[in-house]
Formats: sequence, C-alpha cells, structure tokens
Amino acid sequence: MFKVIEGGVTAPRGFMSSGVCCGIKKRGKDLALIYSEAACNVAGVFTTNRVKAAPVLVTKERVSKGKARAVIVNSGSANCCTGSRGERDARKMAEITASGLGIAPGMVLVCSTGGIGRYLPMEKIVRGIPNAVRSLSPGGSIDAEEAILTTDLVTKSIAVEFKVGGEKVFMGGIAKGSGMIRPSMATMLAFITTDAAVSRPFMRRALKAAVDVSFNRITVDGDMSTNDTALLLANGAAGNARIAGGKHGKIFQDALTYVCKDLARKIVRDGEGATKFVTVRVEAAASEKAAVTAARAVAESPLVKTAIFGEDPNWGRIMSSIGASGVKFDCDNTAVSINGVSLVKSGARTKYDERKARAAMKKKEIIICVNLSSGKAVGEVWTCDFSHGYVEINI
Repeated sequence: MFKVIEGGVTAPRGFMSSGVCCGIKKRGKDLALIYSEAACNVAGVFTTNRVKAAPVLVTKERVSKGKARAVIVNSGSANCCTGSRGERDARKMAEITASGLGIAPGMVLVCSTGGIGRYLPMEKIVRGIPNAVRSLSPGGSIDAEEAILTTDLVTKSIAVEFKVGGEKVFMGGIAKGSGMIRPSMATMLAFITTDAAVSRPFMRRALKAAVDVSFNRITVDGDMSTNDTALLLANGAAGNARIAGGKHGKIFQDALTYVCKDLARKIVRDGEGATKFVTVRVEAAASEKAAVTAARAVAESPLVKTAIFGEDPNWGRIMSSIGASGVKFDCDNTAVSINGVSLVKSGARTKYDERKARAAMKKKEIIICVNLSSGKAVGEVWTCDFSHGYVEINI
C-alpha cells in the first residue's frame, strides 16, 4: 500500500528544514527549523504531565487554531519551570523565526528539549535563528534530525510514499528520545509532515489514534517528561481530494500509524544505556486496555528490566508484575514464554531447559509473551533493559 523512501520531513513536497549549531550545547547542532512553503493544517498531541514546559503551552495554544507553517526547535534546554520569562522566550523564538521567514508569528510553533530549570540562552538563539533560516534546504532533514538530539546516540527518521485517489502522496517524520520515556507521551519530540490535503478534524483523530498505538506504547524508564510533543503538518501540495475519512482516510491512517510506530521503536532501540529491544505482548486478555496495562506493568518493572540485562529468564518477576498491574485474570491459567521458550503454563513453572532459556535471553531482541486466558484482546508495549550504562548517564 505504501513504500519506505528516504528524505525524512523534507520528503513531502513543499517542505524544507535545517539544523545549525548556535552554542546551546557544548558541541553539535542544537537548533532545528522545519518550514512549509504553504500554510499547513496542523494537529498535535502533548505531554499529560501537569508540569508543562513553556514551549508546550505556547505551541498547544497555536495548534488549537489549526494552522502553521514552521516549527523552531532547540535542544540543550527544556525551557521548563522557567516562569513567565520562559514563555516570553518561547514566543520570542517564534517571533524572530517568523520575521526571518516573512510570515506571521502565530504560524510558528516552538519546541524545546534538554535539562529542566535552565533559562534559554536567548542571545545565542537570537543569533542562531537567522542562520537556521538561511540554511533551509529541501534536503535538510538530516541536519534537523541531528539538531534535536540530546542523549540520543542516533538520529531517527522515516518517510513513506503512497497513493490517495490516484495522486502520489508523501509523508515523513523525525523524532528524538532516549531517556525519560514513558507512555502517555514521553521525553520525545516527533515531527511528521505530509503533502496530502487533509481536513483538520480528521488529522486530529488520525494523529491521536496513531500516537495511542505507538508513542503511548513505549517506555524506557517509566518517567514522564514535561516537553513531549508530536506534531503533524499537512500542506496539501499533493493536490489530492481532501481526506476526511472513508477509504482514503484509512490509507492515510495506516501510513501515519506506520510512521509513528517506526519512530517509536527507534526511540526504544536508542534508550539510554539499552543493550536489548524488548516487546512485551499480552494475549487473551479481557480487553485491549487490560492487555496494555499488564504489558506496561512488565515493561516498566525495574526487576524485569535488570533481569533482561543480566540475561536471566526470571519469569517470577514477570508474573509478579502482572499480578500487581490491577488487571483481573486467573493466575492458574496464565502462560509466559520468552523468545518462544515456554517458562510458565497454567500458572506454574514448566520443565524448560535452563540452557535454552538463557540462550534465548542472550538475543538482542527479546519477546516476552503472556497469555492471560481471559478473553481475546491483545496488547503490546515496547521497552528496553536497564544496564550499567543507564545509571552512568543519569547520575
């Protein structure tokens, strides 16, 4: 239905981006700009943390109005818990960007990522924004990807091509995230662009649905951030009939969900100190909500995550986490396997070969499968292990 291509956020027609160094961080690019030549319909999903960074408040307000043309992003400082000065700084970032682009300030969205409690070095950002504007390029996605990183070790991007009503459509995305990652949005930023013509109400529904099964299904350390933002911008340059639902809406939804899931998994793979990518799959649950809740309890358990790092098939920790999740199930009918090795059946230890179980734990990708025998619903959560590296990064 669609194919993966190169290009990130500049794969769709009419989008340019850049990434420059303005000195917020000690080294590397730290200021990114995404720009559309035409006004975009926009939708956004934001952190559910009660402590929200200034750029989240400003951008959330602007997204509610439905239109945007640019996103300016800094790394190296979250601009959170910075009071009225922080909000003024966020608005000033938008104003200077708008001036350089020759557009209205309200058409510029603002995002920040980095440490909490530090004021933005506005003198550096003020000098850097004109450079970001000058550096805009149809091939600039990789520079923007680099500029939004904090503790990330790798950039994260995806682009796809598909057809809507005979018209070729492109969608691209970039993201950052490595630590302070938890469902209900996390220390992650995700920017998705498309040249499809899409109605604003449908965009909002589509983005929420995609985020619910992607970014809200990942966890690295169980801590929720103050700056989480996922934005979807559509400029209509593909010339397709406006998507508002129906069969074309399904095609668009499938592409958007694919992009979000790809970026979400890449965030987990780049988790701070991670050595293993872990899928926790709960089957035969009474409801999808119950399945996801149980999976999340396993995925967020420090005891499970350290056992995975130690390559220990400690199924008791998995059973304990499910039991503490609040989900109703019959322990005596529960089964657990890791990478296909059956460890628990009917709520008790199977006669598994310890050597095979430990060999399964040595793989870089771990699949923990839990069968609750309580219904037909399935849910997955993606996580990683807890290693010495995670502690070293966060002390």
